[in-house]
Amino acid sequence: MGGDLWLGRPGRLHGRVACGAVPRAGLDKDPRDVAAMFDAVAKRYDVTNTVLSGGQDRLWRRATRRAVGATTGDTILDLAAGTGVSTVELTKDGGYAVAADISLGMLRAGRHRDVPMVAADALALPFQDAGFDAVTIAFGLRNVSNPDGALGELARVTKPGGRLVVCEFSTPTWAPFAAVYGNYLMRALPVIATRVSSNPEAYRYLAESIREWPTQPQLAKRIAANGWTDVGWRNLTGGIVALHRARRPE
Repeated sequence: MGGDLWLGRPGRLHGRVACGAVPRAGLDKDPRDVAAMFDAVAKRYDVTNTVLSGGQDRLWRRATRRAVGATTGDTILDLAAGTGVSTVELTKDGGYAVAADISLGMLRAGRHRDVPMVAADALALPFQDAGFDAVTIAFGLRNVSNPDGALGELARVTKPGGRLVVCEFSTPTWAPFAAVYGNYLMRALPVIATRVSSNPEAYRYLAESIREWPTQPQLAKRIAANGWTDVGWRNLTGGIVALHRARRPE
């Protein structure tokens, strides 16, 4: 059985790409452009992620679930959930997880998954205050035009004492590895994406947005400044990805 799909604020979710143009966002992260770009990659999004990450995406999802530490009955918001693969992972410990994303195309591509799905703007979440025991955003905070605003919104919908887990591309900690990774991002990744993705231009944006993203300590400071406490992180895959964890104050 597929999950329910709740459509909210449709006027904010349509792309503004000219007819015949290749949808991709710019580094200003306009939400309409981001939604249109992800709509265009939805069909092959999951398989492309697995290919480009060399299968590491599965390990990153598992690490995110363990960092959430859900128990039976916990309610979890999975923001920027895409097709819901990460949301299904979050239910494995007995929690009730809701997938939310700005891209209707991504949500529709994941409708066969048995999790509830909600169309949502990260800067204006359609959820009540203090409604979730835990909130996550994996590889999505980087795509929001105002990450600080999104972190504040996530704090608003989290119960006092609840948890935040941010899984995001980050900065490799070993300089030689960082150089190799940088070369992969800007050269090899776009070539591979051309062969496996339905919208290779989106993966050029991916590389550019990763290069512009804050380091692990910088992101930790921003999380702490937007309604969260006890902020810490650990690196995955040599710092290609970092898991930031925090708690909403009681």
